[in-house]
Amino acid sequence: MRIKRTVNALKKRRKIFRLSKGYFGNKSKSYRIARQAVMKSLNYAYIGRRLRKRDMRSLWIARINAAARMHGLSYSKFMYGLKTAGINLNRKVLAELAVSDANAFAELAEKAKAAL
Repeated sequence: MRIKRTVNALKKRRKIFRLSKGYFGNKSKSYRIARQAVMKSLNYAYIGRRLRKRDMRSLWIARINAAARMHGLSYSKFMYGLKTAGINLNRKVLAELAVSDANAFAELAEKAKAAL
């Protein structure tokens, strides 16, 4: 007796159609085209997750730079000053301080200046 793939094939197709829901035209109707579209979009999503990390880091650096310049320091001098002062805060936290808590950032800038 031969084995038929009905159940598994149907599950496989359903999975693809669930992922391609909302795509335009045949990309959500036809299995072969939907499969290609889903593969492409999953690939774009994978790439996008990596690009988002780069984008966020550059945004944090821009925010820190703008705040540091308000206190008479360039970004690189500010970061070097923090490092020599022994203050280990990552860029995400520094950017958040620059935006939300200007007084705390000003204190960090003064410590960075003193360490230079």
